[in-house]
Amino acid sequence: MGYFGTIYADMELPHRARTVYMYLRDRSGATGNCWPGINRIAADLHLSRSTVKRALNELTAKGYLQKESRFRPNGSSTSNLYIVR
Repeated sequence: MGYFGTIYADMELPHRARTVYMYLRDRSGATGNCWPGINRIAADLHLSRSTVKRALNELTAKGYLQKESRFRPNGSSTSNLYIVR
């Protein structure tokens, strides 16, 4: 079943989290890294920002995703780096 086998088998993981995981997995490179903003994810998946944030938190808590904050040279925040496991 490939890399989705584990996430499909996790019956406690909500549909929104599965959807966001598949989106991030599709956008990640060979290293599993991607950095779309929450607005971009929400727009592409036709979900609200709060639904995307909830899904990202669920995926991080379950260990399917690692999230790292990124900053511009002037110190302001930019999109997070997501590492899909």
